[in-house]
Amino acid sequence: MSNQDPLVVFTPSGKRGHFPVGTPVLTAARQLGVDLDSVCGGRGICSKCQITPSYGEFPKHGLTAADGALSDWNKVEARYDEKRGLKPGRRLGCQAQVMGDIVIDVPPESQVHRQVVRKAASARVIEMDPATRLYYIEVDEPDMHEPTGDLERVARALKAQWDIDTVTCAFPVLTGLQPILRKGQWKITVALHKTHHAATPTIIAAWPGLHEGGLYGLAIDLGSTTVAAHLTNLDTGEVVASSGIMNPQIRFGEDLMSRVSYAMMNPGGDMEMTRAVREAINTLATEIAAEAQITPDLILETVFVCNPVMHHLLLGIDPVELGQAPFALATSEAMNLTAADLHLNALPASAQIHILPCIAGHVGADAAAVALSEEPGKSEDLVLIVDVGTNAEILLGNTTRVLACSSPTGPAFEGAQISSGQRAAPGAIEAIRIDPVTKDPRFKVIGCDLWSDDPEFWTQTAGTGITGICGSGIIEAVAELRMAGLMDPSGLIGSAAQTGTARSIPEGRTHAYLIHDATADGGPRITVTQGDIRAIQLAKSALYAGARLLMDEMNVDTVDRVVLAGAFGAHISAKHAMVLGMIPDVPLDKVTSAGNAAGTGARIALCNLTARSHITRTVREITKVETAIEPKFQEHFVAANAIPHATDPFPELGKVVTLPVVGFNAQGDGSDGGRVRRRRRG
Repeated sequence: MSNQDPLVVFTPSGKRGHFPVGTPVLTAARQLGVDLDSVCGGRGICSKCQITPSYGEFPKHGLTAADGALSDWNKVEARYDEKRGLKPGRRLGCQAQVMGDIVIDVPPESQVHRQVVRKAASARVIEMDPATRLYYIEVDEPDMHEPTGDLERVARALKAQWDIDTVTCAFPVLTGLQPILRKGQWKITVALHKTHHAATPTIIAAWPGLHEGGLYGLAIDLGSTTVAAHLTNLDTGEVVASSGIMNPQIRFGEDLMSRVSYAMMNPGGDMEMTRAVREAINTLATEIAAEAQITPDLILETVFVCNPVMHHLLLGIDPVELGQAPFALATSEAMNLTAADLHLNALPASAQIHILPCIAGHVGADAAAVALSEEPGKSEDLVLIVDVGTNAEILLGNTTRVLACSSPTGPAFEGAQISSGQRAAPGAIEAIRIDPVTKDPRFKVIGCDLWSDDPEFWTQTAGTGITGICGSGIIEAVAELRMAGLMDPSGLIGSAAQTGTARSIPEGRTHAYLIHDATADGGPRITVTQGDIRAIQLAKSALYAGARLLMDEMNVDTVDRVVLAGAFGAHISAKHAMVLGMIPDVPLDKVTSAGNAAGTGARIALCNLTARSHITRTVREITKVETAIEPKFQEHFVAANAIPHATDPFPELGKVVTLPVVGFNAQGDGSDGGRVRRRRRG
């Protein structure tokens, strides 16, 4: 190549070079390291290498691109355009040849490492760098005079046509390779998987001819209560279907420690729970594939994030050691397995499983996934990230340091252990407001955008009815009871005489608040009972105490901002969370939602191989704080039982709402008021 050869400039990368006349654009791109995709290896049949040439004066690049700077449209492009269609101005990079100086744009969909915008509040981008990629090859036919195996000739074709030096082959693929080769008349597509960039790739699937049915992966957040999955197109990064299923292990215990106890008390109990969760994952994979109208054999990768107990039970490891100090994990490293290893029979046997690393005995791969998604270590200000669930993962950090702990909140936030509680589904109350004067409620249910005081509300909810109250609804209900003066700081509901409303109804020695009564029509009677409030107090106290413990470790009294994550983090009102005392006091505009951050972290790891090694390094740098053995946890927990809190200052809360000074006792004779006592640290 000389400077007399045509100059080729690629955008948006800006890479440039001189190439001899007749050089295919794809070849020029590869030699310059330009990010231009191709599955068929330049045969003009996959269309991945589409490019857009630009003509005219380009002073910025120091060239003029004249008509004829690329070779004329050829038969291969014409045939492709006739069958599939090419956008106006587009060419196939493997067919168009360089004839003169030219500027060539590589559109996003033609880039291997294209960026996908995450559909969430932070609008993060995920760079596509998948571990599994497709390669189309033409394989030599067998020859009696040169005896070689079919696999060896496949490897030879990958070396000659894709410059891939060595490969291994998953055994289930090898057993079916010969009929695939013959059906494709020695032209096949293989899926190669690498566990890391330097690893030898493994053939994990093969199809006759050019495979155009797509390639998919699952990002699974395996939680204590629910299993959430995102089916993702590994070519584009698009989530094509999302689905969830209840974790069937709930029947062995609603929280993690009760499941560990079940394994301890019942020989074989751990394997019973392992079988149950694997069956659920198989069901979920089958259902989500059907929803996306694909066959499960196209799901060739799955990334799991989960807490340590779920991690061990998924792997078939007895979690007994996680139930006692020093809470030793069988392994904390990231793991690469196959679907066959975990008996996930809904997926191809050679489908690859990646499990993110755990941080500590009680801080799992789900917390690692949150760290990957929200990147607290890159935050200039001090951020508290709370992944709210049956077991809350809490991260606190900035560019200086990141701390992590896990806090056993229990299932109350999920609507479990609540008298009228249910999971988030159509008909469940998700938001509520109580008038401080009339003490009457109005509410919204999932599946309807109207409030219950809108005349159209009852028509629009006739199909679902009002069925119960979900996690976000119960949080708002308890906070609203406090703000309306129906409940004192200790969490006690007053009688009808004390509160001035008939909605305060006696229930044994305590009182409950009536939200909705449809018993006359055979429907439910939805109340907030004293037991419900106690369950929420225990959950929120555990959450707050965990956050407070990290703040102690960081030696701070305040944080700059709070990120709420988890299945219903997006639905919790910041004001109500603060009134309840779930989170430390910060300005309301500094409380944001990240949705299912653990699921997003799993999706990032699914789409980007570099992210997997990045989180492995990050996990080693996170400081783990063990709530179970930290004496101050109990102290913070007890103080946090009051609503909002017995000792901490809440200056910001005063700007949002004035909490009434009320106090009731269980006998209903009133008291002198349960004033919230506050003092500053130190």
